[in-house]
Amino acid sequence: MTIFTLTLNLKQVHFRYESKPKPHSVRRVVACALFAAGAFAVVVSATAVAQRTDPGGPVVVQPGAPGAPSKTLPPSTRATLPPRSPADVEFMQGMILHHAQAVEMTAIIRSHTQNNDLRALGARISSSQADEIKFMKRWLAARGESLSMAMPKMPGMNMPQQSKAQMPGMLTPGQMEALHKAKGAEFDRLFLLGMIQHHNGALTMVKDLFDTAGAGQDAELFDFATDADNTQRAEIRVMENMLRKETIEEKR
Repeated sequence: MTIFTLTLNLKQVHFRYESKPKPHSVRRVVACALFAAGAFAVVVSATAVAQRTDPGGPVVVQPGAPGAPSKTLPPSTRATLPPRSPADVEFMQGMILHHAQAVEMTAIIRSHTQNNDLRALGARISSSQADEIKFMKRWLAARGESLSMAMPKMPGMNMPQQSKAQMPGMLTPGQMEALHKAKGAEFDRLFLLGMIQHHNGALTMVKDLFDTAGAGQDAELFDFATDADNTQRAEIRVMENMLRKETIEEKR
């Protein structure tokens, strides 16, 4: 009969293992092993608590480059936001304006069509883009940036319209007016065509961001832009299928 010993913080846990265990002894071995693992977890937790309550304060370790040692930093060390490029800020400011028009478009769906598929799509687009607007505003505010784009003052120019004109895929005032006037199947068609145009514009904005040297390196911005690209590509496919379905039904 062999005895294995697990030493934990000057305390010992013993369990026995028979060289030729009987069927019922296997359960005892497993139970002992689980007990030992639990005891080890308790010791580790106690050690972690002791470190947190150490009067000296927490230890901040900065991993070194490959092959280089880590550095121990003082407890007063504070995290800093990663550097950003002007293109990052402009992308977020522009996308807030871009998303706002998509939310405006979805807001009139319920009063202009009875198409349940379109209503469901609109609700999904409205919810996701409204949440993304909140995220983009938080991202800009955390970095001390304005929530709107800085536009040059030009006599006789309407600033909001001028800003919208610079966003790829944005619907013109004429397109928005036609959408507001349409009802039923005509509204469905104009909405799908307009939102496909709108989504393609957003894809262009993401591409322009990543094509700009030094831009898109912020982890939060990178994840957001990538997710937005994937989501809007998928929604474009859905809308194209809906548009084909509408066209087929009109020909019957």
